[in-house]
Amino acid sequence: MYQLRALLAVARNGSVQRAADELLVSQPAVSAALGGLQKALGVPVVERDGRGTKLTAAGECLTAYGRRIAALLDEALSEARAAAAPGSGRVRFAAVTTAAEQLLPMLLREFRASAAQIDVIVDVANKELVFDRLGHGEADLVLAGRPPQDGRFRTAAVRSNDVVVIGPPGRGLDASDLAGQTWLLREPGSGTRETTRNLLDQLGIDPPAVTIGSNGAIRECVRAGLGVSVLSRDAVARELGDGALVEIATPYTPLVRDWHLVMSADRETPAGARRFVEFAVASGAFRAP
Repeated sequence: MYQLRALLAVARNGSVQRAADELLVSQPAVSAALGGLQKALGVPVVERDGRGTKLTAAGECLTAYGRRIAALLDEALSEARAAAAPGSGRVRFAAVTTAAEQLLPMLLREFRASAAQIDVIVDVANKELVFDRLGHGEADLVLAGRPPQDGRFRTAAVRSNDVVVIGPPGRGLDASDLAGQTWLLREPGSGTRETTRNLLDQLGIDPPAVTIGSNGAIRECVRAGLGVSVLSRDAVARELGDGALVEIATPYTPLVRDWHLVMSADRETPAGARRFVEFAVASGAFRAP
């Protein structure tokens, strides 16, 4: 199993040295693990790539399986410990930025008040990555927008989420001004970026754009007058309330894009995650889909 974990670390880091730093071992130890793995397989799994290391086709294939194997082993150990201590357990979230910043803090505070023995792990990434992690068993629940409709995922609960166009105060902007504004977009892979692109198509405009990788940075850039953007109302509720930002009405907004609490459709959801879903619905924060 150590050999497989070494390969996964190299895949994540693109370097044997960085993989060693992550695993808290020496570089020769990682190299030896890769050598043993390649000897057992009879084919190379990594190769040099400039100053770094990249996976071969065999390495890519093994990594895809390895992620699921490592995640399943971790889950099995956690569930076995929980079985020996009723009321304990673990829930691993993968959440998009807005949900992690605006929804999860209050939910987790209330959940932990009634389930203090359940460990909580939160991984924050864009929509593409959080569903990738759920698909590989590296997360138990995803909190994000609508999941990919490929049969791998199941929505356990939903919550309303209005998406609005925001701009700086004092400009008097309306929908007719939007074509001439710079639009601030989230990074590729973000559900908010996809929503923004769809809105621009509906508006029939192709304005200049700047990509910014976080909601917080976008909020501050809009406040500073750099441009306009599209964000969840949950992400800017405070700023809209105190006048630091303004909502710009358009014929197509607000857009209703529910938050989805999502689990895997093809594997058993751990007890801790199931308990969180039950709490979220019972508390009224989410509703059954």
